[in-house]
Amino acid sequence: MNWLEPLEYPFLRDAMMIGSLIAVMCAVLSCFLVLRGWSLMGDAVSHSLLPGIVLAYLVGAPLLIGAFLAGLLCAVGTGWVKNISRLKEDTAMGVVFTGLFAIGLVLFSKVPSDLHLDHILFGNLLGIGPAEIREVMWVAFPVLAVLLLKRRDFLLLCFDPVQARVTALPVRLLHYGLLVLLSLAIVVSLKAVGIILVTAMLITPGATAFLWSDRFDRMLWIASATAVCSTVLGVMISFHSDASPAACIVLFQAALFALSWMLAGRRGHRRRENPGGNETGI
Repeated sequence: MNWLEPLEYPFLRDAMMIGSLIAVMCAVLSCFLVLRGWSLMGDAVSHSLLPGIVLAYLVGAPLLIGAFLAGLLCAVGTGWVKNISRLKEDTAMGVVFTGLFAIGLVLFSKVPSDLHLDHILFGNLLGIGPAEIREVMWVAFPVLAVLLLKRRDFLLLCFDPVQARVTALPVRLLHYGLLVLLSLAIVVSLKAVGIILVTAMLITPGATAFLWSDRFDRMLWIASATAVCSTVLGVMISFHSDASPAACIVLFQAALFALSWMLAGRRGHRRRENPGGNETGI
């Protein structure tokens, strides 16, 4: 078996390239989400996109705009429900995103369209064309630029919001800015990896890197490296096994996390029991 055979096909090389770009964007975001305790926010926002996609199709608007607005509605709605009730954030999040997802499923079943639910849920990494590649590049590079340029501010917000207020950082602007970047990343990843599997790409790389590093900048590098390796090897494995590329990518990320947990888990446990130095690298 020639494991390098997928490199001979242009569409597989494109899948690896654009998948790697999406993987790096999601990996960098996942580091902030893990530290912020927002791991399930990516799941909530991704599931809430469906009604926006269907409504955008109905009115003839770009699907990405409808998906973005629906994702932003979920993120803002979660905060609103939390603020006006005694519910905790995770409970409010569950109520909002499941409600929006259910609305999307009802609309999808009632509205005749040529949309494919499988592609929305699981993506179509091997079928993305030049237009979709341009869309990903136009969104991914600015999202990465903002995250990296403002990483110190976002890190302080995630690690210690009280200290962020004391230092006169625009906490509310950073909070909603992070939600906007999260929504943009999920929306642009939709056609490639789908609503469901993008959740894993927004959690697993950051969780894996967190096990290996107590410095944030190093955590970013580790998360990005594991995400890119998972993407390239996942596409190769999917080619040889005739399986879904997105699923293979996520399975490879999960395998790396399991391996990291076995090899670095005890090290991380000892570090938490005997903390020394600045763990976040601020």
